[in-house]
Amino acid sequence: MNVDIGNALASVASPGASRDSLERLDEQVADAHERIVAGMEHSEHGYEALNLPERTDPDEIRAAVEPVADAEALITVGIGGSALGAATITDALADESDTEAVYLDNVDPKWVSNHLEGLPLEETAINVVSRSGTTAETLANFLVVRDVFEAAGVDWTERTIVTTGESGPLRNLADRHDLPSLKVPDGVPGRFSALSAVGMVAAAVCGHDLEALLEGAAAERESLTGSLFDCPAYAYGAMAYALDQRGAAVNAMVPYAESLETFAEWFAQLWAESLGKDDLGQTPARALGVTDQHSQLQLYRAGPRDKLVTFVSPGETDDRSIPDTDVDELAYLGDATLGELLEAEFEATEASLAAAGRPNVRLELETVDEYELGGLLYGMEAACVLAGELYGINTFEQPAVEWAKKATRGLLGGGNFEEADAVAEKTELRIER
Repeated sequence: MNVDIGNALASVASPGASRDSLERLDEQVADAHERIVAGMEHSEHGYEALNLPERTDPDEIRAAVEPVADAEALITVGIGGSALGAATITDALADESDTEAVYLDNVDPKWVSNHLEGLPLEETAINVVSRSGTTAETLANFLVVRDVFEAAGVDWTERTIVTTGESGPLRNLADRHDLPSLKVPDGVPGRFSALSAVGMVAAAVCGHDLEALLEGAAAERESLTGSLFDCPAYAYGAMAYALDQRGAAVNAMVPYAESLETFAEWFAQLWAESLGKDDLGQTPARALGVTDQHSQLQLYRAGPRDKLVTFVSPGETDDRSIPDTDVDELAYLGDATLGELLEAEFEATEASLAAAGRPNVRLELETVDEYELGGLLYGMEAACVLAGELYGINTFEQPAVEWAKKATRGLLGGGNFEEADAVAEKTELRIER
């Protein structure tokens, strides 16, 4: 992964960060890097995620999925970090796999039913992921999936892999039915777990190269240095932080590849849940090039100057020529390919924002494959950890999420929680027809 921050410099963008200010900020980056390295060396909570390229064992993962390695479809049951990392990998590499990857990461009943309809259950694997084994949405969907298998006369215990913690209901279930199971790594929050069994079981079932994913991440790990000018991940994290301090409170992630649309969702959780504390942090937004040039670009170019736009350039991709036409106004398209059109629209959009003085940053991949994807995931995690150090917050906790979980359990009769009582105190001003 390479990063180009030139269009976010104060000389061309407002808000922007000057080269002098980045030089001063680099001193803080050096201090933050020392803290990050110390956290990694001592396997501290959260920082341990940056050790995953050398800690994750691809052979162990492949051994666990071996009983379902020939699955025609895979249902991953999880939510948040227990699903988005895996979905990012398999969606990005979907063209290289014959296995249909389905993710149940919501409890909308009609949506869940639609996703389960038509699956070849006898040839479908189940991958259920929850560190605690008590996540309400995950357990509810797993019970639904199990019921569907039983109703169809398919033994779900022969088709299920479990990734969970050392104890809890899912661990007990795996032990009771002798299910293949993997452990959620200690010290790694869910949103940072894509490069562990949490994110890589699905990749293994879909036949992707686990070693290449980890090698790409390891290469990014080697690039971590004490200067933002030498490290792409730190350059991104430091510039995002600097622009937020200058008013760019929104960070729009815009990949120019359909295969990376889920990556933008993964990034949104990573950035929001890690940095949104103590009235600090950028709000992540999601867009897709070129589609959202026709829905959001107007705002990014002419709306409030409160946004950083982050482009992801996918590099080399499969291409398709545009057929010739006898319409004079469209004749120029007949000499191009869809890939050339995509690249031209990306460069034009980037230049459009620069011409309007709107800060934007480019993340560059050589192509969308396992190696580059591993580097991208790791790089964004390292950027997020650095940004958290610069903000002076605990990047790895999420107390606001825990509040809502307690309220939900209380509303469903899962215990007495004062958070559930607060739901009844909602202020209403209803306008009815």
